[in-house]
Order: sequence, then structure tokens, then C-alpha cells
Amino acid sequence: MSNSNIQQEAQDIHDQLPESVDASPEDIEERLTTLVDDYRVPLDEAQRSVVSTYLSDSDVDRDDVSSEDGNEQVDLEEITEAEQWVDITAKVADLWEPRSDSIAQVGLLGDETGTIKFTKWAKSDLEALTKGQVYRLGNVVTDEYQGQYSVKLNRTTTIEALDRDIEVGDDTTDAEGALVDIQSGSGLIKRCPEDDCTRVLQNGRCSEHGEGEGEFDLRIKGVIDNGDTVQEVIFDRDATEQVADITLSQAQEMAMDALDTSVVADEIREVTLGRYYRVQGPELGRYLLVNEFEQLAEMHDPEQLLITARSI
Repeated sequence: MSNSNIQQEAQDIHDQLPESVDASPEDIEERLTTLVDDYRVPLDEAQRSVVSTYLSDSDVDRDDVSSEDGNEQVDLEEITEAEQWVDITAKVADLWEPRSDSIAQVGLLGDETGTIKFTKWAKSDLEALTKGQVYRLGNVVTDEYQGQYSVKLNRTTTIEALDRDIEVGDDTTDAEGALVDIQSGSGLIKRCPEDDCTRVLQNGRCSEHGEGEGEFDLRIKGVIDNGDTVQEVIFDRDATEQVADITLSQAQEMAMDALDTSVVADEIREVTLGRYYRVQGPELGRYLLVNEFEQLAEMHDPEQLLITARSI
């Protein structure tokens, strides 16, 4: 990695940090150089680690860091990367009951290009959003969970109610076929326990928050094949519990008894592989995120499906 790249990255980080954070470009550059050159950490992960360290030391939220160059106004379908600060204009399509006291509101935003989940943290102390109202939301932070993107409203987010309506576009798609493969990363996994992070831990480490105990979750990353085309799919915890007839607590007990989490993926594979499904949900990247599914009557030979899966 060239010194000029690290130097420029250090300057960019310095420009983004709040004035309350005591960090010079030279200090930031030194930390980046140590991570990249000495520990062979990729530059993007090193950048996240350095920012998190400074914010943690200064008691500042990462979500409150934004570019001083101004944000881009984007359509919801253009949100395809996490940890970006953008401006959006969208209608509150739905509101859900928050599952945590740390969340003030959670729901669905929509524009002409589709929909996206939003979270408004209680600590942000922002005004309440109203279902059916159109807002211009400035400085929201993009996030990603199981391949599905979302936005977070933080202390620096601006909210402007607009006297207009938006016809929300439909971004759902369908797929039908045999489940021919259960991919790596399926079954019982652990996610970062931080309130604003849902990243899957790799070897007990979050790419942003470092090592942590993690919280258990269930998912299926699979491939559906109809004979002509294949579609990669993700079943979240709720969908996995239904399709595999296993609860998260049962999966944890199974892994504890075997002293091996891979037995959960094996059990899911035994129950679902070779069965025929019709699934529906938004398609983001190469994955279809399953919101609804139906098991169909047609069955396939598991041995033949393994041959098919190996050829994908």
C-alpha cells in the first residue's frame, strides 16, 4: 500500500471526525500504517477500526460522523453499499413495533424505485415519523444485514415533512424451484452484539468492533434451481425456523450437545435439501431475501441435487 494512499485516507478520516475528537492527520496516518503494513489489515477494515477507536475514546457515535463534502441525494434502489451518508426523499410505508428500548421507531420507507427498512435510535432524540407522510431525510447512514440494505437515522439527521405524495414502487420478485444447495455460512451463526451492528462474526471478530462474544442467530444461504435458472436466496431467522422446523434455542442446544455448530447446518440440510419451494422477496445483489415462502409438492432426488449443486 503506497504512503500517498494511506496519507490521503488519514486526511479524509480527519475531515470526517467531529471537532471534539482529538486526532491529527499524522496520528491517524501512523495508526493506519501500523494496521496495513505491520498487521496486513485491508485498508477499508483498517479505516473502520481507526474511526471506531477514536469515537470510542471520545464517547462519540459512529453514526454521527459524516462527510463535510455534502451528501448525494439518492433513490432507494441506489443504496447498495453500507456505511455511506446519503440524503433521501421517501414515504413512510409502514411502521413496526420496536424490539428494543434503544430503538425509537422502525419501519419501511418507500419511493418510486422500491422500499428499504429504516431504524431511528432513541438516543438520536429526533421527531417521530408518521405513516403515510413523505419526508426529505438528510444525512442518513446506510447499513447492511444478510444482504439487505437499510438506513439509520442518527443525531445529525435532518427531517423535513413534504406536502406531496409518492407512489411506492414494488421491488419484490419471485422464484420457484428445488433447493439444491445450502451454502457456507448457513445454520447457527453469531452476530456482533453492538446495538447498531448486525455483522456476522468471523472467527469471533467483527470487522468494525473487533473481538466479541456475539449473539446467536439462524439463517439459510441457499440456491434454488428450476431447471433453467438458479437463484441464490437468504432465509432470515424467522423464515429459517419455519422452513427447517427448528427454533434458535433448539439449534443452540443441538450445537452444545455436539460441541459443534456445524450440526445445525447439517440438520437444516437434511430437512430442506431437495424440496421444492416458491419464494418471494426483494432481490438485492445476487440474493433474493425471502419474506414469504411456500413448500410445493414436487420432490427431487437428493443425490442428483448434490451433483447439480457441485456444478454451480
